Amino acid sequence: QVQLVESGGGLVQAGGSLRLSCVASGSILRINAINAMGWYRQAPGKQRELVAVISSTGNTNYADSVKGRFTISRDNAKNTVYLQMNSLKPEDTAVYYCNVRGDSFWFSREGYWGQGTQVTVSA
Repeated sequence: QVQLVESGGGLVQAGGSLRLSCVASGSILRINAINAMGWYRQAPGKQRELVAVISSTGNTNYADSVKGRFTISRDNAKNTVYLQMNSLKPEDTAVYYCNVRGDSFWFSREGYWGQGTQVTVSA
């Protein structure tokens, strides 16, 4: 199993910043098999959407709505993925979920998910 521990969520005013962190732990062999690490979010009444993802080689992809404002990064030595969120808007309010995926030998198609952390941006 892989456990994901998230931190950094909270309440901020519009225009503010937050930095989310997600640390993966568990079986060393499984941790080392992680490929993609990413962040998803789900707002009330909406589908869960990909916010940003980063591959083991550093390739990134962002939702169009956060490009230029959010930055995803990872520290492989610490098994940690970060999401720096700047210029936050009320529309960014959602539960943010950390996700890790790897080869199908060790991982299901959906990988492992964190418990979710609430990000609330007030107007």
